[in-house]
Parts: sequence; structure tokens; C-alpha cells
Amino acid sequence: MSNIKLGISLYCFTNEYIKGIYTLEDCIKTAAELGAEGYEIVATQMIPSYPYVNEKFLGEIKAMSAAYGIKPICYAANTDKGLRCDRNLTDDEILTSTINDIKSAHKLGCKIMRVQYLLSPEVMAKLAPYAEEYGIKIGVEMHNPETPSSEAMQKYLEVFEKTGSKYIGFIPDLGCFATKPNKPHWDEAIAKGAPVELLEMAAQMRYDGVPRNEARERLIKAGANGAVLGCFEAMNGFVTFYKEPDLEGLKKVMPYCIHFHGKFHYIYDNLEEASIPYDKVLPVIKDSDFEGYIMSEYEDHISGRAVEMTKKHLLMERKILFGE
Repeated sequence: MSNIKLGISLYCFTNEYIKGIYTLEDCIKTAAELGAEGYEIVATQMIPSYPYVNEKFLGEIKAMSAAYGIKPICYAANTDKGLRCDRNLTDDEILTSTINDIKSAHKLGCKIMRVQYLLSPEVMAKLAPYAEEYGIKIGVEMHNPETPSSEAMQKYLEVFEKTGSKYIGFIPDLGCFATKPNKPHWDEAIAKGAPVELLEMAAQMRYDGVPRNEARERLIKAGANGAVLGCFEAMNGFVTFYKEPDLEGLKKVMPYCIHFHGKFHYIYDNLEEASIPYDKVLPVIKDSDFEGYIMSEYEDHISGRAVEMTKKHLLMERKILFGE
């Protein structure tokens, strides 16, 4: 039987934070006011002393936890292979930097740490004893265009099964279950002069599995402008979509899921996400033995509607999961 808690990634408030509208405290306070039971912090974005956590920052976090009643649950680390200008970091160098992230997450009191797919399955296996020593579960983010059944994610699954460690696993981003084009991208393309019929053509070719280069050529021959092609590239990248969500794949990896990113881009007033079928995905999580957090993660930063949309997202989740 699942035990699901709902939290908020402070990444939701990226626009407000980078523009100086919100301080870190404002982000945490807002998350608490929206009803979050905990929060996720993106280390590179909001920890001034990154990649370390100094005593000043730690004291501030503790004070804000006491004031607002919510604590950091997940430390979102970035796997940055490109720190050097002359070459990519080696696996050993990435391992070393990730061990440092584990120590920083532990210092903050986080029990979950997100890593990214540039950290190889082999390095994940090497991290297991460190994760166990510090009591922190480490999850590789399963992000669109990957799905639970994709080859890249299956390689991680093999490692998780082989090690048998309960401290390494997946953090699925629910955007990888999208079944419709991304609404903000679509609306932006139309605003920039994209003909709707060409956007529809691009979407249909995505559904039909037309190879990317061939689809691009067809669009160009049909008169696609830059706005259409920009939206097309997004459809075939980090906001791609499929005819059906990979629910069977999700069921198979659920024993290895330690945390979820509740990705959303636009929530209608009827509490439905524009492209991600939450009504199909959340029941799979609910019907499993998952114990942990789904962190609301908003990604339409230029809209200025982060608070409104995040509030709707939490309401939608509570409606589907708990019948509220």
C-alpha cells in the first residue's frame, strides 16, 4: 500500500527567484502556504556556497524550516560533464563530485538526492555504498524523451537489480508520460506566426513515428517558418509525447522508484494537465508500494503564473490520489 506525500520543487519559482521578486525564503514560505509537505531544492540554483553547504546557509535553512514547518526533502544535484573547457569530466571525476553532493545533501538533512542521466549506470553502482553510509537514496532522473521502457533506462534498471541496493533507483519525471503537444510551446509558436495546420502536421508526424529528419524536411517543403520548426524540435526533444503513456513500463520499475517529479506546464481550470494524463499515471503510483514524495515541478517560467499553476497542480493531485 502506497504512502504518498505531496511537495513542491522550488524550481517552480525559477522566474520569480532569478528576477529577484522572490528570495529563497519567499520560495519556501510560498511552498508552505500552498500546502507542500516538504520541498526540493536545486543546489546549483539556490545554494550560494555550492557545491558545499556552509554554516551560514545551513543556519538559514534550519530557521526557515522552523518558521514555516517544511523541510528540504530532496537535494537536486546537477551532473555537469562540461565543467572543463578542454574535455568532459571522466566517470571518476563525476563520482568524486557526486560524493561531495551526497555530503552536502546529508548536511541539509535531505534523504533523497536527484542525479541526472549523464551519470552513467556504472557510476550509480559505485555510489551505492556511499548512499547507504549517509542514509540518502539517490535517484537518476527519468526525463523526457526517455520512458521507463527506453534502452537507456533499462541499463540503469539492470544495475539496480544487480546491486540489490535500496539506496539507488529512479526519479521519474511525469513529463515522460505526455500524450499531447506542450501547450505553452504550441501557444508561443502561434503567437510568433506559426500556422496551426503546420503545427498539427508536425504533431501528427510525431504520433506516426516519422523519423525526425524526414519530418523536418516535409515541414520545410510545406512552408514551415521558424516558429513551426522551433516547436517541432521541442516536440522531438524534452517535451516530446507519445500515443499512449508507458504505464506498463512504469509498473515494472515502481519497486525502484524513490521519488517523483510531478512535471506540469499548464493546468486547466477543470484541474487537468494539458499534455500529461495524470488521471492514468497517478493511480499506478497509488496502487503500488511506493512511499515518498511527488514534487510539483512547474516549467513554464516566463508565464508569471507559477503560484496559480502550482496551486492547481496540488489540487489536481489531491483530487486524483485522495478524492479531495
